Amino acid sequence: MADPKSDYTEIIVIRHGETEWNADGRIQGQLDVDLNDVGMKQAAAVAARLSKEPKISAVYSSDLKRAFVTAEIIAQCCGLLVPVKDPDLRGRHMGDLHGIVFNEAAKLKPEAHKAFVSLKRDEEIPGGGESLNQFYDRCTSALQRIAKKHRGERVVLVTHGATVEQLHRRGSSNGTSSGTVLNTSVNVFHLSEEDEWNIISWGDVSHLDGVDNGQVPSC
Repeated sequence: MADPKSDYTEIIVIRHGETEWNADGRIQGQLDVDLNDVGMKQAAAVAARLSKEPKISAVYSSDLKRAFVTAEIIAQCCGLLVPVKDPDLRGRHMGDLHGIVFNEAAKLKPEAHKAFVSLKRDEEIPGGGESLNQFYDRCTSALQRIAKKHRGERVVLVTHGATVEQLHRRGSSNGTSSGTVLNTSVNVFHLSEEDEWNIISWGDVSHLDGVDNGQVPSC
């Protein structure tokens, strides 16, 4: 846990709860999709967990509903006010791929799919989509900005799977992506005054044990 005398900020990065589009394998990107029933239970479970851990100073969130509702549940459980909306915490803009089932993307939107799977980090997705470099710069800059505002504190940030992957790339020693990021997984970063990033723990979903059977802990 961070403390006022420390030279780093502890940021708990959480992917939003599940949506029906997650379950269907449909590309959400920056479209505004609601949590489903499973996602609401996942949000309640991670909120209950965080409420029993050391104090959180603030909750930040993407302004898209699936993230913001998850963040609201966390904030309420932890005795905080409304989360701070930050559009820079959105997932990648997917251009022409928005709303497409991923397994059908190569057939329905071949040029956009080709750009998406390309290894070229400066290649934008047709239809207004971001390149990986644009996306990376946006979300890593947002995390650094939040860290500087809360030096010595512990904050929660609720965002999207693709965003978490880019943050992992910035924080890992070899600059690699994290792979699959599970809904409401807990990922802990320490960011120093010198903008040094350290990943403290990754991919923890122990709070979801029993959720599938309807066992959701309370705050």
